[in-house]
Amino acid sequence: MLELDQVKRIVVKVGTSTLTYPGGALNIRRIEHLVRCMSDLSNRGYEMVMVTSGAVGVGVGKLGLAEKPRELAMKQAAAAVGQCELMHIYDKMFLEYGRTVAQILLTRHDIIEGPRRDNLHNTFDALIRTGALPIVNENDSVAVEEIEAIDTFGDNDTLSAVVARLCCADLLVIFTDMDGLFDSDPRRNPQAKLIPEVRVIDAKLRRVAGGAGTPGGTGGMATKLSAAELCMDAGIPMLITNGERPEDLYRIVDGETVGTLFDTGRRIDA
Repeated sequence: MLELDQVKRIVVKVGTSTLTYPGGALNIRRIEHLVRCMSDLSNRGYEMVMVTSGAVGVGVGKLGLAEKPRELAMKQAAAAVGQCELMHIYDKMFLEYGRTVAQILLTRHDIIEGPRRDNLHNTFDALIRTGALPIVNENDSVAVEEIEAIDTFGDNDTLSAVVARLCCADLLVIFTDMDGLFDSDPRRNPQAKLIPEVRVIDAKLRRVAGGAGTPGGTGGMATKLSAAELCMDAGIPMLITNGERPEDLYRIVDGETVGTLFDTGRRIDA
């Protein structure tokens, strides 16, 4: 059970399947709904941070490409175009609710222990103190590792866990195209049952997680388990739920059972 009295700083991760239609065009209605929910929670006193995927997918749609390019340079070009479009939409929509946003683009080199990591931690704290809402993405226009899906952040699943640790979050919420983690693939087995809470990630759980994500993204449930391990190791609860329902954020902070909660019950003081 999530200890709601200890939850103030929330990182919300949204994937490509949540942000876009299958062709890569932005799902404006869903993004607007998400922005409204996050802005309202900010007004309630929660400190919100967003980790967003979708730069390549949005860039593909913006450039009118028939499919996600295979050539690295074209993928990075799509990411550069898509990131501009994403931030333009976020900035415009959050501003309608009186929220100022800040863009933070990261690579793996930025989050290694040392001065860079310390500076990032301080930057997050400074932005949140001023009331700004940080929006984080991997810098796909230069981060070859993620864009080639080699030693990746995992469609930003792992990145979101890293960010949760960097900014000392009290909760990470990952929006995906599933209601949570099931005991088997619900797309193949209609009898599959949702797992409401996970205390320990073991080999059995990894087997049921599988690995396939949506065509527009690079992550799957397996990468979310990796993210959960990073969070649980730091004493940060992580929750997976369906990105079609951004209003689940209200249900979460109101104490309702939503999706799959990964939580050891152990808290580490910052």
